[in-house]
Amino acid sequence: MQTLLYYYSTTLGKKFVVAVTGLVLFAYVLVHMAGNLQLYAGPSLINAYADFLHSAQALPLLWGTRTVLLAAVILHMTATLQLWIDNLGTRPVKYAVREYRESAVSARFMIVSGPAIGLFVVYHVLHLTTHMVTPAPVVEGDLFGTIVAGFSVWYVSAVYIAAMLALGLHFWHGLWSWFQTLGLAHPQYNPGRRLFARVLTVLVIAGNISFPVSVLSGLVK
Repeated sequence: MQTLLYYYSTTLGKKFVVAVTGLVLFAYVLVHMAGNLQLYAGPSLINAYADFLHSAQALPLLWGTRTVLLAAVILHMTATLQLWIDNLGTRPVKYAVREYRESAVSARFMIVSGPAIGLFVVYHVLHLTTHMVTPAPVVEGDLFGTIVAGFSVWYVSAVYIAAMLALGLHFWHGLWSWFQTLGLAHPQYNPGRRLFARVLTVLVIAGNISFPVSVLSGLVK
């Protein structure tokens, strides 16, 4: 335990925690998006999927997943904040001119996009899971109808799309830097690493954005 705590106290240790927890969260978003693609098959399939997730046999898996996700979020946010504070401390006087090389727009806004995504997750859960926020009528047991009704409200879709774009910026830089943090970076493979990050990010974000767009356009109703 002392060894782990000492490793975490180092910059490398914190970066490793950010990388691993980031991979866990990305994997969840990918699986979540894939499950929501059932929206295009009509009400019966996605409603059956929702019923299964809340059935007695799936409850251990559901709560186990929620526990892992909560732990990953807390560790991810804590380590990221500590790294950001440490970074400020190492350079109390700002550079007169700063040139960004490896870090693009996504890298510079990681500390902003993270909290924005966190706020959206809270809203998303209150809307589609607990139904404590109801911008549109909610029918218990009808996930399909709840999603369609919610995304039919233009500002709900606008918030969702904006959040997905912020998530895209976060993943774009995160996927690229994870390889480097985990010691898997090499100049020969860096172009492929960037391409991999971009393709996966576009795949996940485009899939998620397609849901409100399809509802607003009348493709799903």
